[in-house]
Amino acid sequence: MNEQSAPDYTRDVIEQIIAAIAFNGDGLIPAIAQQYDTGEILMMAWMNADALRETLSTGQVCYWSRSRTALWRKGETSGQVQKLIDLRWDCDADTVLVSVDQSGVACHTGRRSCFFNAVRNGELTSIADVEIDPATLYSKNGSRD
Repeated sequence: MNEQSAPDYTRDVIEQIIAAIAFNGDGLIPAIAQQYDTGEILMMAWMNADALRETLSTGQVCYWSRSRTALWRKGETSGQVQKLIDLRWDCDADTVLVSVDQSGVACHTGRRSCFFNAVRNGELTSIADVEIDPATLYSKNGSRD
């Protein structure tokens, strides 16, 4: 990761952002993570108000894990953290774009991006190689992030 600095949000601004967001009926909002300097789309996950608040407060991206029903601090088990560079939301305030500086891979499959499935020459294919064995990423406790 480079020395790009994370934004500095005051508590008041954080609460204004949360009030502006249109969370769905489950209290969630889709969050698209994008590498800040290349524009590469890394992943999509969900945030609730607590995850968004933590992300903005700490500068480390935090999501809501629907399967674990708990906050998911990206990189907590794998070491593949996402440093917040910028946060934007769309015109309907129902999706956020999290501009990040990704350390290592973003996908639990060991690929840089979760968006590696595509159609090429009329065939479904993987367009990204595994960069690190997922067993290595999650060898500590078996939990993926």
